[in-house]
Amino acid sequence: MSNSKHSNLRNWLGFVLVFFILNLASAVLAQSGFKVGAAKRVLTPDPLLPVSGGIGTPRPSTVKNGDLWVRAMVMENNGTRVAFVGIDNLGWPAALGDKSRALIKGIPAENILIGATHTHSGPDAYGFPNEKGEVNADFEYLNWCVQQIADAVNEAVANLEAAELKTAVGEAKGKIAYNYYAPELYDPRCGVIQAFGTAGKNKGKVIATLVNYAIHPEVIGNGRGITSPDVCGPLYDRIESQVGGIAIFVNGAQGGMITADNRVSEGKEASDYEECKRIGNLLADQALEIVSSAVPQTNPLIQNTSMQADFSVDSPILQYILQKSPHKYKVKAGNIVTTQMNLVNVGTAQILTIPGEALPNLGFYLKRKMHTNQAFLFGLTNDAFGYILTEEDFNSFKRYEYVTRTSLGEKTGPALVEHSMKLIEKAPASEGFAPAGSN
Repeated sequence: MSNSKHSNLRNWLGFVLVFFILNLASAVLAQSGFKVGAAKRVLTPDPLLPVSGGIGTPRPSTVKNGDLWVRAMVMENNGTRVAFVGIDNLGWPAALGDKSRALIKGIPAENILIGATHTHSGPDAYGFPNEKGEVNADFEYLNWCVQQIADAVNEAVANLEAAELKTAVGEAKGKIAYNYYAPELYDPRCGVIQAFGTAGKNKGKVIATLVNYAIHPEVIGNGRGITSPDVCGPLYDRIESQVGGIAIFVNGAQGGMITADNRVSEGKEASDYEECKRIGNLLADQALEIVSSAVPQTNPLIQNTSMQADFSVDSPILQYILQKSPHKYKVKAGNIVTTQMNLVNVGTAQILTIPGEALPNLGFYLKRKMHTNQAFLFGLTNDAFGYILTEEDFNSFKRYEYVTRTSLGEKTGPALVEHSMKLIEKAPASEGFAPAGSN
């Protein structure tokens, strides 16, 4: 072979090698770097359906005060994707969440966190049976919601773009929430996660703002014939009008009974949509103020640790609901149900999920034990198994008769703490974590 042919072959091989390296580098770059996408879909039934405030027969609704939504934010870094999904409903069972997970592309099922805002003015998603075993939930509507949820997350994936992040936790001040059982025993801290675009026409623009706060959004309730996201609707509107992007609300440890502070005088409460606007707007303003001074994180690490957690169902009421539910819950021998729990690190923040309504003392304890300086608790997430209270509080006070009756049982609180501590010890600490007393 002549020297010219050798030279041509070397040049061709060199070209192929450079082409391969450039394509490999492009693929690596495509998988690296922090990205965020967000999307939303309306979940308001048309025509309106009866609304559910808990166990019992849903009540007819003829009026709409704001739309019900599913709102999703997807984060990606170094090939890891996690989705945070908020649904305007009393609770969202895993049986429905798993149907959406099966329709979502490009995110592992265990990385999709689906939580309910806990409005008491939305259709029954649990399929609560009455004393005759009859169920009044509309499953055509629920199956439509399943698709809407999947579509929102899939669109959020399609919308992924280069981003930076702000995370912050601070006290939300003003007349927002209180403990109906003991007014001062509630968590006033509000956690905020806000993502901004960093490239192209969206550079500097807000992609999404997630607000995490413990409150029962039940200003209106289910007894007034109104379908509504309650205080969450005005919160969405206020944030989106102020900074743009998509607003998401995720509840916290709001059990027993951390509710909207709509007290107007002794024994009287404001229960109209104007009060929803007052509280929602105030919480939105406080959340934006809390996150406003946070230092942007240009490449926050995302890590998800998940586990399947067992809980014993000792309550006769809950046993009956699980047995009669059309969702066909998988109940193992000994009345054991299994659900997913997550601990997610997002830069300097850490998020722990709770499959129900934990009382505030449990919430304070878990936040104190988390390996982060910015602790978030996502309540009613991945499942919504009623109230979760400590073994000591269970059936101990007259005030706690209702939360005891609608809890899985006496061992639910200890089981939550045990599972949570396993996640906390298993997962890495958040970025920049400085334990108390460290230098």
